[in-house]
Amino acid sequence: MRPRRPRWRPDAVGVLLATAAATLALTPGLLPRDGVTQGVVSGVAAAVGYGLGAGLSALLSAAAWRPGRRLSAAVPVAAAVAFVPAVAVAAGWQREAAALTGTAPPSTASFLLAVPVTAVVAAVPVLAGRGLRGLARGLRRRGVPAPGLAVALVVVLLVGAAGWAAVGAAERASRARDDEPGPVDGPPAAATRSGSAASLVPWTTLGRDGRRFVAGGRPPGQLAAASGRPARDPVRVYVGLASAPDPRARAALAVAELDRAGGFDRGVLALATPTGTGAVDPQVPDTLELVRGGDAATVAVQYATLPSDLDYALGGTGGVESTRALLDAVRERLATRPPERRPRLLVYGQSLGALGSQAAFASLDDVTAQVDGALWAGPPHASPLWAGLVARRDPGSPEVLPVVDGGRTVRFAGRPGDLDGTRARVVYLQHPSDPVVWASPDLFWRRPSWLAEPRGADVPPSVRWWPLVTGWQTVVDLARAQSVPPDHGHRYDALLVDGWAAVAAPPGWTAADTARAREAFGR
Repeated sequence: MRPRRPRWRPDAVGVLLATAAATLALTPGLLPRDGVTQGVVSGVAAAVGYGLGAGLSALLSAAAWRPGRRLSAAVPVAAAVAFVPAVAVAAGWQREAAALTGTAPPSTASFLLAVPVTAVVAAVPVLAGRGLRGLARGLRRRGVPAPGLAVALVVVLLVGAAGWAAVGAAERASRARDDEPGPVDGPPAAATRSGSAASLVPWTTLGRDGRRFVAGGRPPGQLAAASGRPARDPVRVYVGLASAPDPRARAALAVAELDRAGGFDRGVLALATPTGTGAVDPQVPDTLELVRGGDAATVAVQYATLPSDLDYALGGTGGVESTRALLDAVRERLATRPPERRPRLLVYGQSLGALGSQAAFASLDDVTAQVDGALWAGPPHASPLWAGLVARRDPGSPEVLPVVDGGRTVRFAGRPGDLDGTRARVVYLQHPSDPVVWASPDLFWRRPSWLAEPRGADVPPSVRWWPLVTGWQTVVDLARAQSVPPDHGHRYDALLVDGWAAVAAPPGWTAADTARAREAFGR
């Protein structure tokens, strides 16, 4: 008779650490969470905690300490009993976070869904780990040398192959999306738009986001009402990946298109660096045109089709190269015009677009030397220019709303009142609740300044930093950065009006004008 294999019992130390990690993960973060999202956050934290606990248990076992059978059986029951009321308490924290961002609050009953989701999510990697250990033991019994190394190598190869397959699938899906017509019926009629009958850029080469960009805009009456002056026909130029073969050629085509459409005859000319897919938030040109009464030209050049996070993870530098090429080409063209006939040159970027746009400049002095104004919204934490400015902020100013050199050149804003109707050469828009701005690798092991200071306006005061846990919570928030109402998270909407008013307002513009433009934007 074959001996019966001993029944597996959960590791008591592992369960204790798993429960502690899952409970810490219940604490609030930058954005409110529902029950399912919380279950994912706590489940992964529990799996990591269990792995660490199992490792610790192995060390204790080597030191001749093992938990008794009764303790091993009692710990999982006690952990489950303790975790359920903790989830009910956490529902109150999430309602507090939801109130600050205007999100629908979860009920306690719906938030309790986090309990089974946590259990399922945590079980998958734990069972997978046990399966791999069992495979290694089986290989060892069959005389395979270094069975653990063999299993690890196979796992690495499989994960790598799956990763490359996923990237390839994402690239194909992104290209297919870029080829879709989107919500736009056909080419614009206005000659001031790329893709029109008069345009040098064929409509079919603009891509989905480019077609959306050139087809948007507010009616002239709304532009006039917002700015308090007669409206002009704004210029929108877009050059897609398929419009020209490389960044320099696309930049040259953009300049020629600006010449044709009258972009150099507007009061301001904004170079907007798109996100990874080629998208420019429709609110960006809308708000600029409202502030300027249409006396503006906005140009964007596509450099990729991948989503921003994936393009960044793969080390994409197309945004920097594209912005640099466009900036050089535009400045060269402006140099041929008399100073009194040159529009004010502005740059704009959001998210990965802000990262690429900033990286085209060596320093703040380089920004002010080359352009007349810059507006960057939701800059990623990895932006060197932004990070350098925040690091040298004036003593006493918080990281979520830093003051640099008394605000002479650079201003930061998270709410409309932060700019106070003032003018600035460079403006950064950064919500306290925007995970794109605050997510960084060292968040896993070091408490950041923004969590050592009073919390920002839309972040719960109860948010605390925990090793590993806070970093993981913020990673999950990154995927949900735009799932909140306007003017929170990574959605800048009406705050763009204040940003453009500070950087690009016409002469004589007042705080009352900004309020009027903001009201028009909300219609």
